[in-house]
Amino acid sequence: MTLIKTSILTTISTIIKILSGFVIVKVIAVYAGPTGLALLGQLQNFLSIVTTVGQGATSTGVVKYLAEYREDEETKKRLISTAFKISLWITLFISIILLLGANFWSSILFETDEYTYIIIVLAFTLVFFVLNTLFLAILNGQKEIKKFVLSNISGSLVSLVITSLLAVYYGVFGALLALTINQSLVFFVTLFFVVKSPWFQSRLFLAPIDKEYLIKLGKFALMALTSALLVPVSQMVVRNYIGEHLSWTEAGYWQGVWRISETYLMLITTALSVYYLPRLSELQEKYEIRKELLYGLKIIMPIVVLMAMTIFLLKDWVVALLFTEDFAPMKELFLWQLIGDVIKIISWIIAYQMLAKAMTKLFIFSQIFFVSTFIILNILCIDMYGLVGTTYAYTLNYLLYLLFVIWKFRTVLFYDAKNRYN
Repeated sequence: MTLIKTSILTTISTIIKILSGFVIVKVIAVYAGPTGLALLGQLQNFLSIVTTVGQGATSTGVVKYLAEYREDEETKKRLISTAFKISLWITLFISIILLLGANFWSSILFETDEYTYIIIVLAFTLVFFVLNTLFLAILNGQKEIKKFVLSNISGSLVSLVITSLLAVYYGVFGALLALTINQSLVFFVTLFFVVKSPWFQSRLFLAPIDKEYLIKLGKFALMALTSALLVPVSQMVVRNYIGEHLSWTEAGYWQGVWRISETYLMLITTALSVYYLPRLSELQEKYEIRKELLYGLKIIMPIVVLMAMTIFLLKDWVVALLFTEDFAPMKELFLWQLIGDVIKIISWIIAYQMLAKAMTKLFIFSQIFFVSTFIILNILCIDMYGLVGTTYAYTLNYLLYLLFVIWKFRTVLFYDAKNRYN
């Protein structure tokens, strides 16, 4: 499947996800306010951590190796069974930790034990979160994009209905509760599509753990865990710093503009994860990789720039539509946040080679280094410029990251210029 066809299908899914996400943000803004939105951001980051760790951080590896060995049934059986068992055992361990320390985790995340029940519910539903992620990775790796898209659409609609209802009736608590159970419900929809796939057989999940694929998946697990732990933690650190040194209301403004960035960029990041990871995994020659990267930049970047410019020009309308008048001060955050978004996507398109080619050491180093600079730059810029400093830090950090990946992959990016393809 080509990038354009994949993009069309994932765009349909992502537009629905974006629309439902915007409605959810509006509901939370009305019924929970800026502080409630900040608390929701805390839980989202925490969920990202525990679900990735619970799944053994194998989803990226599953996509890569299923795409690479699509015709090898024996390899697929060993791979899927290994990933499935890793997920179950780690999830069980994490669920016990969450259950026994529910009070502690509530206090860490929300600075109160008022939401202990949320952590308890998460402990019992985490297994469905994790298995949903694994099954979606299998559909992606098998290039069953239509089923992948339909499952994601179902997830968006379920999230919209559940979050809206619970937030309207129970405020902040309801919104947090909805976030902990949404994907658990979606799991059964994904399971429906997976069971109907021709490759699905129970024996795929019953084979013993394969040491070879345990090691191979381990490389991706290290990369995914690094990202899954460091990125959400860095956001939590910055959010806490804003809350403690400015106010939790301003932390809500920052969460609002961050949520806008995450939501509209789903159109791009979804297409990248669905198309680019399997595609770059297949390619071996430098000139082929370069051609694919330039093709992606040519197709994707005009769209990103157009979306960013549109959001900036309509920022008054965007804030009024998606939030409430209480969020008006967040308008000053848009300019440099959107510039940072554009730079971010350029760097990600180039950096996807690290995942596709399992460049574990390079990926981990870059994540640790640039997450550290993200936190440091935010602290410095917040102290110097106030809340708008977060957007300066975001843009500067991704500019540094872009320069890094261009330098690191210069032999691929400029391959044609030094050889016969120019």
